[in-house]
Amino acid sequence: MDWLDEVRWNAQGLIPAIAQELGSNDVLMFAWMNREALRLTAQLGRAVYFSRSRGKLWHKGEESGHVQTVHEVRLDCDNDVILLKVTQLGHEPGIACHTGRHSCFFHLYKDGAWQVVEPVLKDPQAIYRPTA
Repeated sequence: MDWLDEVRWNAQGLIPAIAQELGSNDVLMFAWMNREALRLTAQLGRAVYFSRSRGKLWHKGEESGHVQTVHEVRLDCDNDVILLKVTQLGHEPGIACHTGRHSCFFHLYKDGAWQVVEPVLKDPQAIYRPTA
């Protein structure tokens, strides 16, 4: 059996993927993968996701330069969530979020409200090329 056949893909042929930083164990981001994205990630050792909004593969860092080197690919107990252990490259400390922050999980619920608890490390306007 092909190892990709053991994955429980959702009705759209996707699986949720969580990127966790090797060493710090910070949860950096959440994205989706299709079969080809997961195959390429394992083959290349670099994170490849599936962009639902664009309907195509998205090589992490293709525009920003904030590439994720993948050290481990794990499948959860129900075979329906992927965990990637990564090193975030492209800026020190690594920027994983399109907002220019280290992690996409920068809102903390505290005292009845969401509070921003991580600084912007680099202005997103300076990271991404304008699209035509």
